[in-house]
Amino acid sequence: MTLPGRYLPGRTNHAVERPRHHESSPEFIALASQPGCNRGELCRRFSISPQTAYKWLARHRQEGAAGLADRPRRPHHSPERTSDFLEQLVLMLRREHPSWGGRKISRRLSDLGHAEVPAPSTVTSILHRHGLIDPQASAQATPWRRFEHDEPNALLQMDFKGQVPNERGVCYPLTLIDDHSRFNLCLAACADQRRQTVQQQLIGAFRRYGLPRRITMDNGPPWGGDEEGLGYTRLTVWLMQLGIRVSHSRPYHPQTQGKDERFHRTLKAEVLQHRRFVDNTEAQQVFDRYRYVYNHERPHQALDMQVPAQRYRVSNVAYPEALPEVQYQSGDRVYKVDSSARIMVGSRRIKIGKAFIGQWIALRPTRRDGVLTIWFSRFEIGEINLHAAAACRPQTSPRDVTS
Repeated sequence: MTLPGRYLPGRTNHAVERPRHHESSPEFIALASQPGCNRGELCRRFSISPQTAYKWLARHRQEGAAGLADRPRRPHHSPERTSDFLEQLVLMLRREHPSWGGRKISRRLSDLGHAEVPAPSTVTSILHRHGLIDPQASAQATPWRRFEHDEPNALLQMDFKGQVPNERGVCYPLTLIDDHSRFNLCLAACADQRRQTVQQQLIGAFRRYGLPRRITMDNGPPWGGDEEGLGYTRLTVWLMQLGIRVSHSRPYHPQTQGKDERFHRTLKAEVLQHRRFVDNTEAQQVFDRYRYVYNHERPHQALDMQVPAQRYRVSNVAYPEALPEVQYQSGDRVYKVDSSARIMVGSRRIKIGKAFIGQWIALRPTRRDGVLTIWFSRFEIGEINLHAAAACRPQTSPRDVTS
């Protein structure tokens, strides 16, 4: 038995792909239904007309999810659900999603509109009875709740999920996770890990979902610089120009990126370990289908079995197609970083970093003699000690003057 329109791990099956004209509607409906949503702005980001949005919303109110995407429907010939039928549904969902346990399957059956859904413990018993749960793995599973920010878009976590070989080369899955809701804003099959590649993917996500307050990422390229100076990259400078605070995970502490690391383990268990892709085009098709399942169908234990889309809402800060001009306070000492990545302060040439070439930065005095703080846009990015041999010292993470 196959649920039409559902992601099937390990298969390439065109019959399970959602129709192209419906692929944005469920996500639009979920985001448009969040309290305080600016639906006109959301229509612009999704490139749909208000008339189309009205049609989708009306259809969803009348028919629910069935009006927008394929879903299993109750058999017309039998109004009563039998225990055997529900057991077969449990087994079907488990085979489609081998890593899902009793709580996820029970919640998913309820979300699909089935009556008299078995309790999670009953689902677990069914799976045990059919040999679909490893008793040792079940005994070792321990719940753990992480810290999370109190609203969407306060923090996004970004990283690559390593290197995934395919038959024609390699794929670098780029992931972007909202800390509060676990909503995935980007799951891209990238051909490389260059700054330009990452930036293009971020532009696509920002155009649709708006700008976050902060993004945290790893320390290596393209995220962090290892050159002399303040250690920023052109990517992090671009993010700060957009008004986004940048932070980096502690070296050798991947748990700093805990939500994204957890998503990577889920992606491996539910997608990557089941198959080998022909190329990045096929990988992206599978990623797109799985991203829908993860955001809109897969109950999340850390969210009390809600799906991420139920807790996420788009940012009110829209992506600007032209970068805003960097502005400083009237008393700031402003310098333009020259082609050698330096500024001249008195008689000293101080290296700021290649990422800032051509940019204007500001120096502000402190209460310490000879010590000036370095600012880019509204972020404090380091300090200069005119009495020290090594004059320039970076901030561990840029400090936002508004925070």
